[in-house]
Amino acid sequence: MKAGLNEPAPRAKRCTDVHPTRVARTTLGSWALVIRSMTGFGEASAQEAGAHYFLELRSLNNKYFKSVIRLPEELQALEPELEAELRRKLTRGTVTLVGKFVDSSEAAAYEINKQALGRYVEQLRDTPQMNGGDVRVDLGPLLALPGVLQPPADEESKHARARDVMLALLAKACEQLVLMRQREGEMLLSELMSQHDAIVERLERVAVRVPNVVEEYHQRLRARVETMLANAGAAVQDADLVREVAIYAEKSDIAEEVQRLSAHMKQYKDLLAGAERPIGRTLDFLAQEMLREANTIASKSGDAEISRDIVEIKGAIDRIKEQVQNVE
Repeated sequence: MKAGLNEPAPRAKRCTDVHPTRVARTTLGSWALVIRSMTGFGEASAQEAGAHYFLELRSLNNKYFKSVIRLPEELQALEPELEAELRRKLTRGTVTLVGKFVDSSEAAAYEINKQALGRYVEQLRDTPQMNGGDVRVDLGPLLALPGVLQPPADEESKHARARDVMLALLAKACEQLVLMRQREGEMLLSELMSQHDAIVERLERVAVRVPNVVEEYHQRLRARVETMLANAGAAVQDADLVREVAIYAEKSDIAEEVQRLSAHMKQYKDLLAGAERPIGRTLDFLAQEMLREANTIASKSGDAEISRDIVEIKGAIDRIKEQVQNVE
């Protein structure tokens, strides 16, 4: 038996099996505050054996970890060890370490190599100018000659002491930097949660709207065809009408995309709620997948209400993509 004009349109696939309302909204207090930003600052200083040590850390956004270390000549040998310690404590971001060192103790004084200085003086006395008695020797410039000034004999002990002090200062500065990252991470978390709830709310409306889209199209198509054929005295072929509605239903079906976007939102919530490791790069990739599904829904659906909701969803996803660039 042929389908009549009054028969219901082909049923659209259900997209409420993974309903966005099941991605529960929550408050800040029930989310684990584990995310950290990549922006931070920390510093520490110490006085040890007449020497003053200072260390400063600054961190900015970076997709990977990158260290920039600036140390005075006396501390250059510590650079590999300080960088290794930074990598152990921090996973992402451009981290700039600036170290300063001022030794005002007696032990900082270089020793004069008297034999070398005496040899230089002897050579000067043998010159014709010195033999004539017209030239006096200024010993000050001679101190800059090779071999005259020797570093302190306890250089190794000074290096060991500087190593211990700088590593302790690095630990303190890192602690300050991480605390600052965590405080900014709380603000980031609040914003990311807000965008999550906005997307879920819009996705709920899309999921509710989807089953009605095909039926409304069927009604509009039937009314338009009946109006066109009324004056011609012709009758529409029921099979053609049903086939046209079925083709539209297939082309505009967004049930799978809505389900996948709902699943992405659940994963997004789980990452924010219980991460035990840095999640910035994972969130960045997930936001790209969320935007891909939203774009597919926008291209397949011709419904005005769904289009408005998808525009808002895409805007929220773009804000997520911007924010996660600063998540460690």
